[in-house]
Amino acid sequence: MDNYSIDTKCVQAGYTPGNGEPREIPIIQSTTFKYSTSEDMGKLFDLEASGYFYSRLQNPTCDMVAAKICALEGGTAAMLTSSGQAANFFAIFNIANAGDHIVSASSIYGGTFNLFNVTMRKMGIEFTFVSPDATEEELDKAFRPNTKAVFGETIANPALCVLDIELFAKVAHKHGVPLVIDNTFPTPINCRPFEWGADIVTHSTTKYMDGHASAVGGCIVDSGRFDWMAHKDKFPGLTTPDDSYHGIVYAEKFGKEGAYITKATAQLMRDFGCTQSPQSAYYLNLGLESLHLRMAKHCDNAVKVANYLKSDPRITWVTCPSLEGDKYYDMAMKYMPKGTCGVVSFGIKGGRQVAEAFMKNLKIAAIETHVADARTCCLHPASATHRQLSDDQLVAAGVSPDLIRFSCGIEDAEDLINDIRQALDCLEVK
Repeated sequence: MDNYSIDTKCVQAGYTPGNGEPREIPIIQSTTFKYSTSEDMGKLFDLEASGYFYSRLQNPTCDMVAAKICALEGGTAAMLTSSGQAANFFAIFNIANAGDHIVSASSIYGGTFNLFNVTMRKMGIEFTFVSPDATEEELDKAFRPNTKAVFGETIANPALCVLDIELFAKVAHKHGVPLVIDNTFPTPINCRPFEWGADIVTHSTTKYMDGHASAVGGCIVDSGRFDWMAHKDKFPGLTTPDDSYHGIVYAEKFGKEGAYITKATAQLMRDFGCTQSPQSAYYLNLGLESLHLRMAKHCDNAVKVANYLKSDPRITWVTCPSLEGDKYYDMAMKYMPKGTCGVVSFGIKGGRQVAEAFMKNLKIAAIETHVADARTCCLHPASATHRQLSDDQLVAAGVSPDLIRFSCGIEDAEDLINDIRQALDCLEVK
């Protein structure tokens, strides 16, 4: 599929049926798989052969869909997870252990921030959070001898900061560590971080990739370009023998192209079991087949809604990276010239209380924790997804108390604008 456009890959990649086989990706709804001899199965447990023995580790349906996402991102190996949160946890924990350190952009999804700042700290992994707008010198200062990766979001949720991927990749590689990018909001339709130097990409497939709020899921994709053996002392999990698999060395056995995902599957998925179900993977594939069409509509609606909001005096500020004049417009045009995403953030005169009242008056847009769906939805992060953060942490994450995250669906843009207008008209705000 390498020679085909990304539009064709959305529809065709990952699965090619043979003569008389199902045209649609089959749902292999089985927890286990039969083998003729113990020797045959033993080869799987020794990582000497490819195949399936238990769906907690791998399942054919999930692997077909992972292969499609891998093709879309331009990677060499991929795996599905039970959620985007699991994907980000695995992506970091696959290369960092107790006593290690990670540099992360501060403007990231609140759930990911809490995962890093609270839960993974309890596991002995330290995090330093830096501004997504940090200079090269500021990034350099955040590194320690035990730093194992740099993490960021292509477009931060919900602050909508656009990360300078090239800069973060340059600094990460200078210090001998990979750059991990959560590419959920733009999807590979609008941005392919590997082309700008990123090494690992994660997704919450629950969002645009699924697109219909049908199934929770996540994905990790490896670029296959980071040379683990060149930094052998930093990544012993990949470059020294794994006693739980008879001393196999992943970087030697599977090379740059397959070591990272093989380890994540053989170790982390085996032990944590955060697997995506084949039924969920099937739903995800249905969403992927129209992803290239939906993203264009999401982005178009976002720009139209943002332009309206910018013109309404009751709105105090608007953030949309695709909107000319936005702080991140130039960066967005560099990395995402076709469009960014369908999410717009804005504030209303009157602050937090007025923001909550405004959302109650919406008729088309639903108040949901969800985002990046075919149906328009909205959220007040300070009282929902980011409510566990202190005021200082909210500011650091780019989330002001009045911020409304408005996720434009694929409805008619004028209907969305009229819905916002009537909701504003219900307020005592001028």
